[in-house]
Amino acid sequence: MAKPKKTSRPKAETPKGFRDYFGAEVTQRADMLRKIATVYHRYGFDALESAGVETVEALGKFLPDVDRPNEGVFAWQEDSDSDKPGDWLALRYDLTAPLARVYAQHRNDLPTPYRRYAMGPVWRNEKPGPGRFRQFYQCDADTVGAPSVAADAEICAMLADCLEEVGIGRGDYVVRVNNRKVLNGVMEVAGVLDPSDPNQYASERGVVLRAIDKLDRLGLEGVRALLGEGRKDDSGDFTHGAGLTDAQADVIMGFMQAKRHSGTDTIATLRDLVGASATGLEGVNELETIADLMSAGGYGPDRIEIDPSVVRGLGYYTGPVFEAELTFEIKDDKGRVRNFGSVAGGGRYDDLVKRFIGQEVPATGVSIGVDRLLAALHAKGRMSSQEEGPVVVTVMDKARMADYQAMVTELRTAGIRAEVYLGNPKNFGNQLKYADRRSSPVAVIAGGDEFDSGMVQIKDLILGAKIAQSATLEEWKDRPSQYEVPRGELVAKVRDILESSR
Repeated sequence: MAKPKKTSRPKAETPKGFRDYFGAEVTQRADMLRKIATVYHRYGFDALESAGVETVEALGKFLPDVDRPNEGVFAWQEDSDSDKPGDWLALRYDLTAPLARVYAQHRNDLPTPYRRYAMGPVWRNEKPGPGRFRQFYQCDADTVGAPSVAADAEICAMLADCLEEVGIGRGDYVVRVNNRKVLNGVMEVAGVLDPSDPNQYASERGVVLRAIDKLDRLGLEGVRALLGEGRKDDSGDFTHGAGLTDAQADVIMGFMQAKRHSGTDTIATLRDLVGASATGLEGVNELETIADLMSAGGYGPDRIEIDPSVVRGLGYYTGPVFEAELTFEIKDDKGRVRNFGSVAGGGRYDDLVKRFIGQEVPATGVSIGVDRLLAALHAKGRMSSQEEGPVVVTVMDKARMADYQAMVTELRTAGIRAEVYLGNPKNFGNQLKYADRRSSPVAVIAGGDEFDSGMVQIKDLILGAKIAQSATLEEWKDRPSQYEVPRGELVAKVRDILESSR
């Protein structure tokens, strides 16, 4: 008789491109989202939680590959095996495209302008890499229905306030602002954009946009190569370029190097570059207005500056675009010093809602990369990778479990994070090891003698650890790490220890 086939066990591992988050990572992210939401709310934005799944039709041309609707996103077709397959659905790849659908669907019930913020995970079916995951959090704020660039200026100011609210100090960041209309004007001058036929040269413009977006990584020489025939990287892979002539590339390169010491000089240089292009001049005037509004609000070039090298990668931007860059240096995995880079970006996208209702609806917004911001704060040493654990009430006598539960209830009622040890209490040493592994600041100890005398032992695990590391014998004697107090003073003594350690 054949042996029954063993059932294979599933592998206990996360799918490629995904990761699990524990303890401090989750609570620190929640705290950061709360701080950002506070700023958004202060600016008058309302919360919105849209569906995590959208139809591929609703996501539309902004998908990475429309001809292959599951390319770049996680998508599936309803009832795909039936005679009448249903819609293609996809996990949202950002929070902006769903907003366009929401506004088009509910516009008669929403105020105009509509100011909303949204926070949550998004999914992209792209090749994962170091620090690049297929699921990550975004934190967006958008204004729909406001044609004035004052709305763009407000978003930039709010972005600066958000960075400072979460702990990024002035001097460690800059919000850089450009305008797609200015770039379109430059492309018109360079001969790769015909206003009467916007579809002509579309492929070349796409290569130009991607090349400019890689300036920080490739430098001017690398971008110049991509504007021409192409570029071979260090691995030998060749990337085809836009095929521009030297004269055309000169115009684009002049645009990228138009930034001057003052915003006024930068705007004057851009005005010269766009020549007689009506679109380009409109974009320059909008940048000038944004700069004036920022100055009036007290947001100087140390916080928000005009920078022509900002283009943003997504194709739906139609006007001002902006990016928040952290300017301090860190060391990468190979020990090389580099700037931390971008943590947020956004811009104006006046055509996004038009797909649904047939008329243009002005909109502008920003998306903050929360995980990137958390990594930045850790890199600056402004956030611990370990969260303070709960106070642990140890168990010396299982028959007195009700008394231990009463203790932990008192602590929780007083707003102190606490738990009763629920493992095997036989070995007391293991209970303290557990408290140490939980990063607990305090352990509460009470056995038969303590209950009989109405006392309780409180062990300061933070001070004990510090003394064990560096104290002299005299300091050890003078600074006991364990206290005996009356049972009625349990909460007060625990609170005193916690406050003195912060």
